[in-house]
Amino acid sequence: MKNFTSVNDITDLEALLASAQKIKAAPLADNALGQHKTIGLLFFNPSLRTRLSTQKAATNLGMHPIVMDLNADGWSLEFEDGAIMNGSKSEHIKEAAQVISQYCDIIAVRSFPSLVDKEKDASEYVLSAFLKYATVPVVSLEGSSEHPLQSVADALTITEYKTVKRPKVVLSWAPHCKALPHSVPNSFVKIMQLADVDFVITHPEGYELNPEITQGSVITYDQDAAFKDADFIYAKNWSSYSDYGKILSTDTNWTISSEKMALTNEAKFMHCLPVRRNLVVTDAVLDSPASIVIPQANNRTFAAQAILKKILEDAK
Repeated sequence: MKNFTSVNDITDLEALLASAQKIKAAPLADNALGQHKTIGLLFFNPSLRTRLSTQKAATNLGMHPIVMDLNADGWSLEFEDGAIMNGSKSEHIKEAAQVISQYCDIIAVRSFPSLVDKEKDASEYVLSAFLKYATVPVVSLEGSSEHPLQSVADALTITEYKTVKRPKVVLSWAPHCKALPHSVPNSFVKIMQLADVDFVITHPEGYELNPEITQGSVITYDQDAAFKDADFIYAKNWSSYSDYGKILSTDTNWTISSEKMALTNEAKFMHCLPVRRNLVVTDAVLDSPASIVIPQANNRTFAAQAILKKILEDAK
């Protein structure tokens, strides 16, 4: 594995999850692998779990992490090739990526979408620029259209908590007061398509995700029907894809409640966090034994560590 910027970079999900489970049992077993190596964690957007878990994963592997808020600590970057830089941008990504590559053995980048320009967001112009100009492996800490590290943690969590060989997993849209990206649901859809699960997506009309990503997956506008006999409920809000970045509905009938969960096969509740209580999901569900959001968040470390370990091993 040279880079990890999409679920598409996973060639063997079963082997990757097995590696993550082995790492979880002995997190420091490969502490010598990353000795004398540096990872740069570059953030254009806020982070809690992604920053801390990736930093811990790198440290577990013996790496030295350097964390930088590029909005506050660095020069404003220009990403447009051929740009006449007579405005507010002080440094071109062409130089920046090459310079950072001299300091770091792996570059990890977090950059959210604008939710205004669909084509530009889909191009993953920030990550794509680092992939183009960096001379070391690049890892996505969440891009405009995917959050692959989160999805590996999600798949690991389902593997750990499933009680049947082929569980029914439901990705359910839930209401939110802000327009949110498609990155988490996109990556979750992709990784569930690789997993041995009965997968269903449910959302109100108008909230269809990118059809190129959801092609082949079961989609229903009937949340109650989707929840029937489900083993896992993954709640997530996202804005409209067709009417790009818009909030079309805040229907609280889609909030995950105890009544909704009663339709399931004693399903476990999942969410990537942070979560808006009593909007996306009620306190009664989030604070119940059915909720596995905290161990799900803990698995972020072992998912990231499995990816970094694979990159370091393949770079030898």
